[in-house]
Amino acid sequence: MLKQDSHIHTPFCPHGSLDSFHSYIEKAIKKGFDSITFTEHAPLPPSFRDPTPDQDSAMKLTDLEDYLTVLDQLKKEYKGQLIVKTGLEVDYIKEYQEETSAFLDCYGPELDDGILSVHFLPAGDHYICLDFDEHAFQQLIRIYGSIERVYQSYYEQVHSSILSSLGDFKPKRIGHITLVRKFNQLFPYNMSSELCQMVALCIEETAKKGMSLDFNTSGLRKTYARSIYLDNWMIELAKKKKIPLIFGSDAHQAEDVGYAYDQFEDIMRFM
Repeated sequence: MLKQDSHIHTPFCPHGSLDSFHSYIEKAIKKGFDSITFTEHAPLPPSFRDPTPDQDSAMKLTDLEDYLTVLDQLKKEYKGQLIVKTGLEVDYIKEYQEETSAFLDCYGPELDDGILSVHFLPAGDHYICLDFDEHAFQQLIRIYGSIERVYQSYYEQVHSSILSSLGDFKPKRIGHITLVRKFNQLFPYNMSSELCQMVALCIEETAKKGMSLDFNTSGLRKTYARSIYLDNWMIELAKKKKIPLIFGSDAHQAEDVGYAYDQFEDIMRFM
């Protein structure tokens, strides 16, 4: 089995580091990886307004061609040393599916891989980036009325993303399925049986659609998460359903490439 890190960000990320592509790649080679996929945040739908203060959730459309060109060059440069794949992490925003589908129709043929993620939740007449910081998450709790309702909204969006018709180039992997738990140490919540059933349904639909799940270790680096973005019972259910679990460090700086890969190996070996 190839040792791969399939969720890595780049200097094109407006909210990441300016570490060079080469530094990410050299770190991956040093750690013994065979393959990496750069999955920069895809440009948001043109009519969607990024709700973060600096509007820096994703790369700009004007930067996309440069991103693709750089990766084409790197594939050639590191041929024989490391498999470099071109990917994007695409935001699923239910009301903007048509624009997302049009984007994928245009740029999908140039991609080797992709992740479909939920970062934004509807909040009245606007959206909030649920993982931006603890204050944004607290605002969601106030608007929705409870932590449980925030979780419910998140998993409704995840379920919708799995079932969505985004065309032939829809990403085949669901990103960080428990991202909503990023601030769990501050806002502790044990999911109700109803919510666990919602997550189980998401996993079952993932299997039916022939999709995979992002085994995302970045939560271990987050002060208020302290866990992989997949609960053990979800991993067990995914393995039972024969859903591929794809390791992703979600690195936003070169140092984090391959982060906690040993835990991924242990879980895959023993669960």
